[in-house]
Parts: sequence; structure tokens; C-alpha cells
Amino acid sequence: MVSKNQIKLITGLVQKKYRKQHRLFFAEGVKVIEELLHSDFELEHVFHTKPMFVNVPEHKKVSVSESELKKISALTTPNDCLAVFRIPEEKPVAPGGLVLALDDIRDPGNLGTIIRLCDWFGISQIICSEQTVDVYNPKVVQATMGSIGRVNISYLDLESYLSQSGTAVFGTFMEGDNIYKEALPTEGIIVLGNEANGISKSIEGLVTKKISIPRFGNLQLTESLNVATATAIVLSEFKRNA
Repeated sequence: MVSKNQIKLITGLVQKKYRKQHRLFFAEGVKVIEELLHSDFELEHVFHTKPMFVNVPEHKKVSVSESELKKISALTTPNDCLAVFRIPEEKPVAPGGLVLALDDIRDPGNLGTIIRLCDWFGISQIICSEQTVDVYNPKVVQATMGSIGRVNISYLDLESYLSQSGTAVFGTFMEGDNIYKEALPTEGIIVLGNEANGISKSIEGLVTKKISIPRFGNLQLTESLNVATATAIVLSEFKRNA
């Protein structure tokens, strides 16, 4: 059974201020939770409607009814389980290789998908501007499908970081050079911008190489690509000849 205090705590974790206060976040669904159980995240409790997670100590498991699970779930149609994990201390930025930098990404689904893409393409470090959506937002966690446990994500002053990086900074722009015709390195920083406004002017001034994904449609009327879709194309091209 889930207690009233647990319901209040878990439902509060939808908001960033309470995640920050309690240093906790939650994930839902067997697939995501199993992935996180195999990561460095520390499990607090897992709430489940049927027997599962045989390797989790019994004192950390709470059997609940479907109606009880619905009270703590952030999903319209809850899964069979929800787990609460501790938010770890942020790790230092991992130097070297390719680093993805996100300038004010606001949509949780986009950030979650981008994290999953980095996991797929072997990008171990993401740098987020301080305005980027919180990685422990429940919608972000769900969209990563567990990849959040395998990619180091840091929040910092992006402008300051780029100005001191001492490495090539690639930015995605509509007017950039055709990415398919560029000799792309195995090290550097790739910047993706805000869904509506792209890369900010302050960050644009720190970009050393502007790249673009060309449009092939006959009418050339498509305004832009979704940022997660653009990330997939850009990472694929950087890794293609790595």
C-alpha cells in the first residue's frame, strides 16, 4: 500500500523545485526501470501492481493496486510500476571526443529523445544551458527509455563553457555549409538550438563552423526540422566516417 505521504511526495516530484528539494525523481514502466536498475542510480522504492524485479530487495518494493498506482503516476494510462530514484551529484564534464551542447531546449520529449540518440551514437557527454528543460522531468526520463543512465548530462553557463573550450564548435544553421560535403572531425562540440528560435546570438558568436542539413524537397518550403530529428541526422553524419 502507498501511504498519503508517499503520494504527496511522488506527485510533487513532477515539479522541478520538489525534485531539487528532495533530490529524487521517478520513472515508470518495466523497460525504463530495469535500465535504471542496471545504472548507477540509487533506488529508493519501486511500486508495482504485480510481482516483478526479483533482484530488488523486498524492503524497497511496495505492492499497490492499480487505483493506487494511478494516484502517483504522471501518465494518462499508468504502467504496472513506478520507481523513485535518488538524483546523484552532477559529474564533471567528460573531456574529449564529440560533445553535444544544447542551447535552451524546452520540450521534454525532444531532450529525452536527444539523450537516447546520444546513447545510440556513442556520445557520452551532453552540455545543457541553464535554461534547458530539467533532465529529471518525468517526460524527459520516459523519453530516454533508460539512456539517461548511460549519458553524462551537465548544466552550466553554456556561453562561458564554449568560450573556454579551446576546441572546434559546430552549430546547426539554415544558412550553414552542407553537412554532407564537409570533412567532419572525431572531436569537437556540436551545438543544437531552441525549438522556436534556434541557436541564440550570444552562442552563435562562439560557433567556429556553421553547418546545415540541406532541403531536398522541390518546393523548398519546409521551415525547419524538429531538433531531435536534426540531432539524429547530424550525429549520424559525424559518426559515419569516424
